[in-house]
Amino acid sequence: MSLPLILGALWVVASAIVAMLPMRSQMVPGVALLVAAPVLLVWIGWVHGWIWLALGLFAFISMFRNPLRYFLRRALGRPAPLPKELEK
Repeated sequence: MSLPLILGALWVVASAIVAMLPMRSQMVPGVALLVAAPVLLVWIGWVHGWIWLALGLFAFISMFRNPLRYFLRRALGRPAPLPKELEK
């Protein structure tokens, strides 16, 4: 097994652990995982081919659809409300 796939599997385990945390505790590790994912996906795609990159990208978008939607709305200048759990 190659290093990118091992790191990818560890990333999946880490994201599952972060998902079990309370919403307020998910922010910092979630952003770290969000930033690390594209680098890891490109590395997997480089070593194993574009089909694995595409499959990983679909899984990544599925898992991070709400944060990606939030950042896209902010980038486009549209209102991006926070979840009720994060509002004070």
